[in-house]
Amino acid sequence: MQIIDNLSHRIQTRASGLVFYSLTPPKITTEAERVAVIAQNQVARLKDKNIDGLILYDIQDESTRTDQERTFSFIHTIRPEVYSRDYLADLQVPRIIYKSIANQSKEQFTDWLRDNQSIDYAVLVGASSQQQVEATRFSLNDAYEARQQHAGKLLIGGVTIPERHAKKGDEHLRIFRKMDQGCRFFVSQCVYNLNDTKNVLSDYYYHANEQGIEMSPIIFTLAPCGSLKTLQFMEWLGIQVPKWLYNDLKHSKDILESSTTTATRIAAEIAAYAAEKRIPVGFNVESISIKKEEINAAHELLQNVIQLVKPFRTENTLQGSWQQTAPAY
Repeated sequence: MQIIDNLSHRIQTRASGLVFYSLTPPKITTEAERVAVIAQNQVARLKDKNIDGLILYDIQDESTRTDQERTFSFIHTIRPEVYSRDYLADLQVPRIIYKSIANQSKEQFTDWLRDNQSIDYAVLVGASSQQQVEATRFSLNDAYEARQQHAGKLLIGGVTIPERHAKKGDEHLRIFRKMDQGCRFFVSQCVYNLNDTKNVLSDYYYHANEQGIEMSPIIFTLAPCGSLKTLQFMEWLGIQVPKWLYNDLKHSKDILESSTTTATRIAAEIAAYAAEKRIPVGFNVESISIKKEEINAAHELLQNVIQLVKPFRTENTLQGSWQQTAPAY
């Protein structure tokens, strides 16, 4: 059965209201029979969801990024392109494959591009530290050049990190540089700090207006949090949770319900802010934990987001078609 795919059109026309769901493939230590069961359950839960695409993450060891001890031990996962092809074939949704260039040489990445011509969408992810770049002599900029040379039809996206803007103030300029290198959409790290997120959007909007540049869609990632350990892991990943919100979640009677409600409100505020300025934005929902209750909460959050963007999910949803108000939660 052929996948019905209008994702490319929506990205190229800078549509608002795109909705993605994201998965991390099972660990490579998982038995094949168990992997098949996990995939079947994921397909069953997602097949009737009105999402524009499924993101499959490429998880890498980021121990060189920080001196803090990792909350959960790192184990390599099945490669996202392999998991997509071999286990999720029955899910009729466009796939966005994350590809980390960490520890990759130019030759290895070029081989990957040539071996995966069937991939339509990818998000290229840079190394988490300068040490890795120096060791391989291969940077994200090099990866963009290799993609232009060997896989020109591959529609690529980039990663954006609102927290980085608070430190360096140039995240919007990074986005525009990546647009110059071929990126047509952007997916953020999980956002819990609304102020940082709106700061990026503001600078993105005004710089685009001043320079006469059309804005590409930014897809903001949202995730529920079901425990203090998950919250600590989110911080280890670099997700900035404001102190007041950290305290509220930590002392909540039901941290999972509170975080789901919070993430929904963040989405509504982002949507409303984008509507005022006609910035093309969308949302990506993930579960950071593999616990059943947190995955269930992620699907609840996904449904909330689908309802939020429902007025804008039409074939002709182009840049600037956000209404002036967004549903409130």
